[in-house]
Amino acid sequence: MSNSIESTWVASPTPAKRAWMRFKRHRLGFASLVIFVAMTLLSLGAELISNDKPLLARHDGRWYVPLVQNLPETVFGGDFDTPTDFLDPFIQAQFAKPGNWAIYPLNPYHHSTLNYFAKEPNPSGPSADNWLGTDDRGRDVLARLIYGFRVSVLFALALTIVGTILGVVTGAIQGFFGGKTDLAFQRFIEIWSAMPELYLLIIFAAVFDPSVGLLLILLSLFGWMGLSDYVRAEFLRNRQLDYVRAAKALGLSSWAIIRRHVLPNSMTPVVTFLPFRMSAAILALTSLDFLGLGVPPGTPSLGELLAQGKTNIDAWWISLSTFLVLVVTLLLLTFMGDALRDALDPRKADQ
Repeated sequence: MSNSIESTWVASPTPAKRAWMRFKRHRLGFASLVIFVAMTLLSLGAELISNDKPLLARHDGRWYVPLVQNLPETVFGGDFDTPTDFLDPFIQAQFAKPGNWAIYPLNPYHHSTLNYFAKEPNPSGPSADNWLGTDDRGRDVLARLIYGFRVSVLFALALTIVGTILGVVTGAIQGFFGGKTDLAFQRFIEIWSAMPELYLLIIFAAVFDPSVGLLLILLSLFGWMGLSDYVRAEFLRNRQLDYVRAAKALGLSSWAIIRRHVLPNSMTPVVTFLPFRMSAAILALTSLDFLGLGVPPGTPSLGELLAQGKTNIDAWWISLSTFLVLVVTLLLLTFMGDALRDALDPRKADQ
């Protein structure tokens, strides 16, 4: 009898595993996670999918990897010692000769590639050469979307990580120590949250050269306060529980109690809000890029594409494709957040 009880106890899943099993049972949320991860992984390998340089080439009996090599035009029979334009009809004709060949990416355009050989004036509509058309400078919209999606996701991930760390640290200090410490932090947050964030972004954009790092720092300074309130509430509740009092009675330091006991039991709101924080970060970057206050000029951006769509009303393919990518991304993150919230809801622990 004791052996069967012991084996049942050992075989019972951990709370984290039970939460993961509930998340997997949420079909829409789990499918959204799979799709979002697949889109992110594809964007991380954007150079292999969308690039104006061949992945592998063979010319006059020699092998080349133009994707990682800076090869002059003279290598392939050209007249000038300048970087090779692999979209040039002359260069493509060289690879069409017997014994020569080149393997191009699925979309043979980089986000910065100007299509000098377009058959229509820019911005040109969708065609066999540019599947989603070109923007007003002749750059491939599909390539801009792929690279812009990567910039948005990586920026949102970095902003989420930094904001989460700051929110957890400040909320933990307020909630665990309470008293004057909590009061001082609350007054500081009230003053800091009253700062005009948009005006500060405009001022810094005028003073400093725009960069992703500067934008990340500025948004991180204001993005931690919402999460800090939730962590503070969890710590205020958990610090009164018996296991915390027992740890104090055993002589553990405050930081040890926070790290070992209170923090692991206060992470539910942190994990639940992660997809929603990423959605907010993507929207923030897109909005700032739309206003011209975001990433440096030339950087692929969803907001910059939306701004081009507003400027070029007739070029419907720019606005429509960018809008669809943005909506699908935000919907996937929202579905993931809903599924994660249900999986961590203690009221649904037995469902």
